[in-house]
Amino acid sequence: MTWSVIATWKFSIDGVKAAGKLIEDGGKSLDAVELVARYVEDDPSVDSVGYGGIPNIEGEVELDAAIMNGEDLSIGVVMGVKGYKNPISIARKVLTDSPHNILIGQGAEEFAARIGFEKAILLTDESIKKWLERKKQLATSSKENKGCNKENCDIYGHDTVGIVALDIFKNMACATSTSGIAMKQRGRVGDSPLVGSGFYVDNYIGGAAATGLGEDIMKGCICFYAVQLMGEGYSPQEAAELAVKKIHYRLFEKNGKVGNIAIVCADNKGNFGGAANHEGFEYAAASDKTLPAIYKVKSVV
Repeated sequence: MTWSVIATWKFSIDGVKAAGKLIEDGGKSLDAVELVARYVEDDPSVDSVGYGGIPNIEGEVELDAAIMNGEDLSIGVVMGVKGYKNPISIARKVLTDSPHNILIGQGAEEFAARIGFEKAILLTDESIKKWLERKKQLATSSKENKGCNKENCDIYGHDTVGIVALDIFKNMACATSTSGIAMKQRGRVGDSPLVGSGFYVDNYIGGAAATGLGEDIMKGCICFYAVQLMGEGYSPQEAAELAVKKIHYRLFEKNGKVGNIAIVCADNKGNFGGAANHEGFEYAAASDKTLPAIYKVKSVV
């Protein structure tokens, strides 16, 4: 009865525990990754995902989410959604109830309303306070005050929750959810909802999910590349490290600097691993062989 769940950042540990129990009881990998994402989306203390996320420069919380089924490679994605607490569940409905793979902005919101999702206020007192503080910081550093730019985006937070799960039926799924970079310009989309960049999964091999500065991560299709590496025989840990190193050194060669990049990987045998190009990255994981735990990652560059 082989299974595993892995998710970015230690704030996902409660969701990982719940998802592990769900899988042990016969639940599906798609349900497991959605469950982990919802745990984080509902947690107001996580200011980079869902409810309580720090708004864009205009004071609006814009959410992106994606989910993928490794059994048939089906995908559901929403981008720039405002006024709904659990974009991952809307993305799941795009996967199952829509002829499309991706819905954005007003179209995604209208779809959510049509199928019965309820509107919600996503701002909290704490997120408003942080927004006001950061807007003041931006005002002193930018005359135009149009939000984060090429020089300062990396300092405004980008801790996406990304999840990969294998269930006891040998099916895999992955998911991502984020409110994106705090103080981003309206309409900005990072790597998280982009297939191949922020997420990818295939039952025949495994899956991967990324977190970090989307503007850099999306340049290397890092998750698709990591899955390819696992397909060539590399372990999830080896694939994660090689994928991070490849995109880091390629970007550094040209630009002399690279934003934060991190990735978690899992294969279809229940093994998992993670890597980052910076210190401080942690992920949560559990499997039929390991109890739920938080793993600290050392920089590979």
